[in-house]
Amino acid sequence: MKRLLELSMVLLAVFWVTADALTAQTAMRVGQTQNGTLSTGDTLEFSIEAGADFLLYGEANQISVDVVVSLVNAEGQQLGQWDGPARGAEAFAQTLREAGTYTLRVAPFEDEKGDFSIALLQLEEKSDDPGRLTDQLMFAYDRPEGPGGAVRVWRDGRTVASRTYGLADLTHGIEFDTDTPTNIGSTSKQFTAFSVMLEQEAGRLTLDDDLRDYFPDFPDFAETITLRHLLNHTSGLREFLNLYSITGADTRFLTRDDVLRAVERQPALQNSPGGEFNYNNTAFSLAAQIVEQTSGQDFDDYVRDHIFQPLGMNDSYVRMSPDVIIPGRSDGYTPGDDGWTAPGDLGGAVGAGGIYASIEDLERWGQNLLSPRIGTKEMVEAMMTEFTLTDGEGSGYGLGLFIDEQRGLRRIHHGGADVSHRSMIVYYPELNAGLTVQSNASTFNGSGTAFALAAAYFGDEMEPEEEASETENARDFDPESYDPTDFDRLVGSYSLDPAPQEIAKIWREDDIYYGQLTGQQAIEMRPTASNRFEFIQVDAALVFEDGEPAPGVTLFQNGQEVHATRQTEEEGEGSWEPTTDELEAFVGRFFAEEVETFYEVVLVHPDEDEEGEPYLEARQLRMGEMRLRPTKEDTFSTGGLTFEFERDRHGAVSAIYIDAGRTRDVRAERIR
Repeated sequence: MKRLLELSMVLLAVFWVTADALTAQTAMRVGQTQNGTLSTGDTLEFSIEAGADFLLYGEANQISVDVVVSLVNAEGQQLGQWDGPARGAEAFAQTLREAGTYTLRVAPFEDEKGDFSIALLQLEEKSDDPGRLTDQLMFAYDRPEGPGGAVRVWRDGRTVASRTYGLADLTHGIEFDTDTPTNIGSTSKQFTAFSVMLEQEAGRLTLDDDLRDYFPDFPDFAETITLRHLLNHTSGLREFLNLYSITGADTRFLTRDDVLRAVERQPALQNSPGGEFNYNNTAFSLAAQIVEQTSGQDFDDYVRDHIFQPLGMNDSYVRMSPDVIIPGRSDGYTPGDDGWTAPGDLGGAVGAGGIYASIEDLERWGQNLLSPRIGTKEMVEAMMTEFTLTDGEGSGYGLGLFIDEQRGLRRIHHGGADVSHRSMIVYYPELNAGLTVQSNASTFNGSGTAFALAAAYFGDEMEPEEEASETENARDFDPESYDPTDFDRLVGSYSLDPAPQEIAKIWREDDIYYGQLTGQQAIEMRPTASNRFEFIQVDAALVFEDGEPAPGVTLFQNGQEVHATRQTEEEGEGSWEPTTDELEAFVGRFFAEEVETFYEVVLVHPDEDEEGEPYLEARQLRMGEMRLRPTKEDTFSTGGLTFEFERDRHGAVSAIYIDAGRTRDVRAERIR
């Protein structure tokens, strides 16, 4: 709360501008609040003057209208768009890389109209001082009566920086502190992997054991899944959170038994074990249950006795279910129409998540991985060694840890996202250094913040940015030199290798380049090399392969790499535009026995006063009505789901295969 007094003084200087004072484009300054009224179809614009490498943060208060906020640069390129809750605060934030005039556009969502206000709360140059930069990046989490966060940096056994911000508990006004236990989500996976390694060291299991040795009731998939496959996300098992999402189930109320049921009812593996990296919470839940079998202890007791207590991690706990009380913990918050809401934690997350830890304790844990006091160097090295897939490609993952580089330095890391909490811990073994960031707000960008701070604190030990690899950084490339016609060999649709029904569509409109994943909004890209593009709105990049046309592309995001293969023209997204008569063939009722769920597919005819052609809609008890959009022949998308219809030998539609991200090919049989 160190900066709240300073911030409060700024807010006292806020002045109010009436709607009559708004011009076609109104200049905005920090600490200034402006209000206005929107009618259907209106767009109000606000100009912002900024220098290079400026940080921007602001909030729109949606008083009686749901607004969409967009940020564009002087060339009209959209840098970001924000459309969160329908009422209350709509936060927006962006790093402005170039000096110039930027425009904030505020428009009503769809046909809404009403009143709003907007305030620019931060606009300042990124500091070269690591401590000051930490405060800048955590600005949004040091706000009055809002959730907070924490940062901890260490090197050579010494704490380099430790800072806390905002509130851990909004109900009681309790501030975040260095000993506040916070849900670290999937960052927990390294503790699960370490526990399995401890059990192997004790001689009670091996990484090459068959999964069915511990769960004999699981199906015989005709291929052996080992414990190693569980810990490196290559098992081929369904991802249980994605699986149950297609039933409309609330994942907060899932249990460990639901994880077992997901495997017991799985008809076939999604991939051959060891052949494909597919991030998987099911596998880590099973790994924790195996530790319980071999040790004879509940997982929370095991981790406490073998890891937490020996390392002095006195503010860390395994939360076995969301109803277990964690002393002094932070609560997790997500924006809602009436302000922040506290939706609780995921159920059934033990092993895949479920650990609460303070930043002090995570430093103790990180120090142990870099210089083991419990466990061995060999165990840690195994965890930090990249697994090679059966095709010879690297997976980018070891055992419970991601593995890559940052400007020439080996980087080991893992992030976590529960319902609302966010976390990231990152290690640089060559420096004997690491850091952790965490927050109890769902809006927090853990990986982006952690990697930016690592560059600030350890950048002197990294390669200069201009010497970093092309896939990491290509700032020496002049975008103006890029010929738009060179982009034509990249245009097309690419199917993601881990999830073939997820399509990346690439196209250009004159000299503006776009990328779009199935069911998501189109995002503008800009060239940073002859074959590399970075997204303007999100921290991600695409690297295209050589060839006419490009045969494939790799997506780099959050330390992960996902390859996608070009589709043929016949397969391409959008190449199929079914007629109304063709849509009629898909109408029916379908039953997915694996998850005991019905889907009704209906043909919707717009009312006479509405524009548009008839379209398909899928309806499910909990999920409601979902419009199906054609992507390729017999395939439709809706939100994060893909529906691929199957036909029998007579050409009649007989089933749907449903993909939901990390879970795919769930069959729903036509019953009517």
